[in-house]
Amino acid sequence: MDTAVGLVQAYLRVNGYFTVAEYPVLDAAGADRPRTVTDLDILAIRLNRAPDDDPDPALGARPGMPDMIVGEVKEGAPKLNPAMRDPAVLEAAFARFGCCSPADAPALVQELLTVGQVTAPEGHLIRAVAFGNTANPAQSASWHTVALAHVLDYLRRHLDRNWAAVGRTQIKDDTLGLLALIEKSHRSGAGLR
Repeated sequence: MDTAVGLVQAYLRVNGYFTVAEYPVLDAAGADRPRTVTDLDILAIRLNRAPDDDPDPALGARPGMPDMIVGEVKEGAPKLNPAMRDPAVLEAAFARFGCCSPADAPALVQELLTVGQVTAPEGHLIRAVAFGNTANPAQSASWHTVALAHVLDYLRRHLDRNWAAVGRTQIKDDTLGLLALIEKSHRSGAGLR
């Protein structure tokens, strides 16, 4: 998995999202065998929340509303690839990911591409979010952005705040596990065990 995608996936998971990274979109029409057309960097969904358990405000989620993110991850400036703007790719991903019926997907995709977010008939919000490196990511009229520096700082603060529990667990997420190891090493070196 791409390192930046792994970082964003860890961030979304810590914020209560179920994630799928590097989600393949296949073209099976008229071919002897399907071929991968592209992959979407990150698909994530956060279901109903517990009171006072809102995700990081930088994500731009609406409090109390189930939230689905179709995300693009860049090590440079946050932007959407052509595949993220291709209605056929998004329609296939929406239907296969199960966020809406195949009949509803075309209209939802058009609104997402125009406005950057859309509420599905099932009641959840679907949003386009670009993650990338800039000092001050510019917000686009058609998608939300989150800086990778913020993602990294958020994860470090999360580990620090929750060290009493996290410091004694085995973490299976590669990115979060590496950050926990770095924190553990710093604390060990400083005598803070």
